[in-house]
Amino acid sequence: MAGELWLGSQPAKGISMAKEEIRPGRSTNPAGSEFFNRLQEMRRDWMARATAEIELSLKLSKKLEAADSVPDALAAYQEWLNEEMGARAQDARLLMSNGQKFTDATSRFLSSGWTNVGMTT
Repeated sequence: MAGELWLGSQPAKGISMAKEEIRPGRSTNPAGSEFFNRLQEMRRDWMARATAEIELSLKLSKKLEAADSVPDALAAYQEWLNEEMGARAQDARLLMSNGQKFTDATSRFLSSGWTNVGMTT
């Protein structure tokens, strides 16, 4: 049964599926490698942003806990809001940058995959 593919109840003899081990950074296709590397880079960027968001929230919690008066709490919220707005602006820049890089990598990945496929009539 090696090298057979079952279609319904009958095996299709002579048809075998190519087995390619897919590991980011080790693709045989340079465009595919770039595509997966870009995805990993984007994941790292967003994980770093998520970590920064958690740290910002913890900082606010500590300041609110240490606040002795309403003005102290308001000052902590004001500082948090300023930092939060800066972080949202950074997120927007990162989203636009990563979106462009992803689109470019996807385009190269897809075009390299289709260049070897010809139309036959």
